[in-house]
Amino acid sequence: MSNGRWRIVVAVALALALTACASSRVVSRAGDARATGQAPVRVSQPKHGATYVVQRGDTIYRIATGNGITPLDLALWNGIRAPYTIYPGQRLNLYPGGPSRPSASTTRPASRPGSSPRPAPARPSTPASAPVRAPFSWRWPADGGVIERFVNGDPTRQGIGIGGNAGAPVRAAADGTVVYSGSGLVGYGELIIVKHDDNWLSAYGHNRARLVNEGALVKAGQQIGELGRSGTSRDKLHFEIRYNGRPVDPSLYLPPR
Repeated sequence: MSNGRWRIVVAVALALALTACASSRVVSRAGDARATGQAPVRVSQPKHGATYVVQRGDTIYRIATGNGITPLDLALWNGIRAPYTIYPGQRLNLYPGGPSRPSASTTRPASRPGSSPRPAPARPSTPASAPVRAPFSWRWPADGGVIERFVNGDPTRQGIGIGGNAGAPVRAAADGTVVYSGSGLVGYGELIIVKHDDNWLSAYGHNRARLVNEGALVKAGQQIGELGRSGTSRDKLHFEIRYNGRPVDPSLYLPPR
């Protein structure tokens, strides 16, 4: 690899590491690289079938370097986009996903001399899969109307916005354990995250006040916060549902009203 290309690779790795340290951690802890005592890995070593459950204080950089994977590969394998935010309880794949490569038996035979190549048949588009059903029922976390909708693939619209008055109750959408209660994630203000089981999380952002601490067991419908405008320009609740760490549209899970 030429010196110029190597400098570019190093710069990208350092930029990703610094971004993760600034935006991904739940609890500030200085000196990620120094704390691990490991140099940045150059080539990822996938661990096929292995997963890692995010712990409080983890970052993409820390998890990746601790498992012989580049931070960029770990983010790409799990569909995590900038600013590379991860949550306690989130399960990350330590190997690339997606369809497997075609085998030799599926390779198209070469065209006969003098014949024009046949165009490959168009593949039918894959229909959008139905949402995965949770093994429990969801409740609305606030009483107001929906003022912002979920947009698939838009990192700024990974949940819904529920309007309301300052101080209105914010309630747990299902039974679970509070795995985060703080203001360390940029863009969410005063944030509460509840883990419902190994696959499901819900997040409640922009609270005026948080009424539960980390480790608290909460019941569906229990008040956990007060609606506010921390980190936003108006009073609202930002509500997310995540399945295996990936955001899904809450409107597909919440009951009609």
